[in-house]
Amino acid sequence: MIPQSTFMVCAEIYQDQVENLRALLATMNTAPGVVDPKNDLVPFAQFDHLHVARFAIIESQTVDDIKVYNVDPRPWSPTLIFLGDCDGPFESFLAELAIRSGPGLTKIFSHCKDFDSEKDILLDWMKRNNKKPAANYINWIGRTVTQIHEEAALHEALKKQLKTIQEDDSLTPRQVHQSLRDFTYDKVKQGELVLTKEPKTPFFWWLGNLIHKISIPLILLLVAPLVLILLPFLAKRLRSLERSDREIAPRPDRNAVAHLAKAEDRFVTNQFCAFGDVKPGLFRRYAVIFFLFGLNYTARHIYNKGYLTRVQTIHFARWVLLDDKHRLFFASNYDGDLESYMDDFINKVGWGLNLVFSNGVGWPKTRWLIKGGADREQKFKYFLRRHQHYTDVWYKAYPDINTVELARNARIRQGLDKTSFRNEDKLQAWLGEI
Repeated sequence: MIPQSTFMVCAEIYQDQVENLRALLATMNTAPGVVDPKNDLVPFAQFDHLHVARFAIIESQTVDDIKVYNVDPRPWSPTLIFLGDCDGPFESFLAELAIRSGPGLTKIFSHCKDFDSEKDILLDWMKRNNKKPAANYINWIGRTVTQIHEEAALHEALKKQLKTIQEDDSLTPRQVHQSLRDFTYDKVKQGELVLTKEPKTPFFWWLGNLIHKISIPLILLLVAPLVLILLPFLAKRLRSLERSDREIAPRPDRNAVAHLAKAEDRFVTNQFCAFGDVKPGLFRRYAVIFFLFGLNYTARHIYNKGYLTRVQTIHFARWVLLDDKHRLFFASNYDGDLESYMDDFINKVGWGLNLVFSNGVGWPKTRWLIKGGADREQKFKYFLRRHQHYTDVWYKAYPDINTVELARNARIRQGLDKTSFRNEDKLQAWLGEI
């Protein structure tokens, strides 16, 4: 298995270059929200290991909200964010990116304050400006871009062949299965289909992942007695803060929403990114750090096979603390429209949203962290839209394949690899998925 990794290059933009940069990024698209995968600046289609990528300019749209706590806003300069998820180490991908798209990236990053095209080595600069997420979610760790494309092609071929086979109604399900196996292997020999064998998991990644999986619960077990002693004081402090928290969730500006919508619903999958301030004070700051730490652990070791708790529609997501952990950036790639995406969270994992985002300025009021908040549907949706940022360029290597289809295609291939099914019902179910 080849695990996925993530990168996020951040750099401040010259104030007088923001609009010029937006115009340059727009040349990578054929329409708002529709990237040209072979564009001249960063031809994403050339990179076989890249799942998703985006360019976005992050401005502090809600910078003054924190004034409700009698705190002066921290300055925030417009910032270019270039992020993505790829197969294998992100360092290797960035090296390939610098070689193949060096001139285009140099042209883009020349709008940024600390980039000097004559002095900076592009790869070193991107690594230096890379921001590690506090929490990261991958729908299915180990499912590569190559696998996704091969299994999608296999499904299409089998679907057509099954229609032909079913014209002979004398064949039993087991004979149909064997016929499909023979058909596939013949196509593979002819080079019309490719089914790459799953590579071995990198040993040091496997070892590091195992150590992480075991060590974190052990550490938490050791500090549990101290946490139990502090729990009453923490609970009292939490309720005190929750009672005094201020909601800031007015109806978002219609023109702003219309602008965001221009880049949405172009494909079966959408992009989303949001940015805002963490509530002032050490309690909120360490609370968000702690809960993101827990989220990252569960996403890495528990929710790594198609589901984030009960939510199945997310391909990739990340939570990144910026500005010395005073601000939080969130980005995701999800199936369906934004309304259904938000409803999915409200109905299935609203409490999980509250654990993290209730520490953000303006979030709808919560009780004991998990009650209220995202359950207050309209205010929750207004809050998200107010903090959402426009994605200038967004790429997905398989834009018309959703997470349900990815899982189905993988099951089809797994069933094809079986010499036989012991259970007739499972065989029928497998045939029904084609």
